[in-house]
Amino acid sequence: MRLVVDCRYVRIDHHDGISRFTAGIVRELGKRHPLTMLISDHRQLDKLPPLPWELVSGPTSVREPWVARQVRKLEPDVVFSPMQTMGSWGRDYALVLTLHDLIYYENRTPPRDLPSFVRALWRVYHLMWWPQRMLLNRADAVVTVSETSAGLIRKHRLTKRPLTVVQNAADEIGTPDLPRARPEGGRLVYMGSFMSYKGVDTLVRAAALLPDHELHLMSRVRPEERRRLEQLAPQARLVFHDGATDAQYADVLAGATALVTASKAEGFGIPLVEAMRLGTPVVVSDIPIFREIGGDAALYFPADDPDALAQAVGALERPGEWERRSAASVDTAARFTWSASAERLLDVVRGVAADRAR
Repeated sequence: MRLVVDCRYVRIDHHDGISRFTAGIVRELGKRHPLTMLISDHRQLDKLPPLPWELVSGPTSVREPWVARQVRKLEPDVVFSPMQTMGSWGRDYALVLTLHDLIYYENRTPPRDLPSFVRALWRVYHLMWWPQRMLLNRADAVVTVSETSAGLIRKHRLTKRPLTVVQNAADEIGTPDLPRARPEGGRLVYMGSFMSYKGVDTLVRAAALLPDHELHLMSRVRPEERRRLEQLAPQARLVFHDGATDAQYADVLAGATALVTASKAEGFGIPLVEAMRLGTPVVVSDIPIFREIGGDAALYFPADDPDALAQAVGALERPGEWERRSAASVDTAARFTWSASAERLLDVVRGVAADRAR
């Protein structure tokens, strides 16, 4: 079976969720089966394993609908893409697409780094369901990263193709000394973007109710957004890192009381797994995907309720509670590995290759 993996969504600066999913999956998949990576920029190779690769046009190019013409030259049996938007016109190979989540049907603000014409198409695309159905039904199989997303895909009848959950996971970003002792001081950590549905305003307002705690915001932030958050609750102790390496992020988490997020919608939640692996408890909004990931280890609060968030953080101060949550977090995070996900995906691609051969 000749396998090609679409790695054109790997970012050249720092990983986002899809970029990290791609790199994690292809690394483990390459240990199990020979494959060729598709890239659109040589700089992507810095974040990918040393495997065979081919250069084709980028996923936001006007040539994307017909990218199969370029891919066919590699004579693949199966192509796996970590996105659902890979062009498929004229293909002669089996195709497995990925739909991570349905967030942008409710929150239609596209990523700011996309070209303007792609941003316009993005908004139109998410106004209705039929374009998604058309893309997914052109594949031989579809994967998604969580049972929560799978349930939504089935609810909205987005595909007639076989649907398989290939769980997201997280890279090892530190080597904690376990079991951990409760850190001194109060440090809360948020890792994620500043888009409105992420609920960062709720985190800032909760921090203002916790005068003994700092809120560390790890991601890059625009100056105007930083000023807005500082003015939102002037008494909150905010620490803006404006981007951090994995090592810096792990160091901040290792001394944290908890990772916090008030997001209203997610396809997965890699920061939860990253924190729990290090024995850092998570205090998160009560949405289905976080229940799926955090299980009984996490503490939950209603989204948009800073008072409830502050109370949940306060619950960690009960004798033995932080230590209990820390130990439970490590056990829960062990369920999510790139190795297990690669095995599941390999079963999928072998299945579609066999079906196509028949």
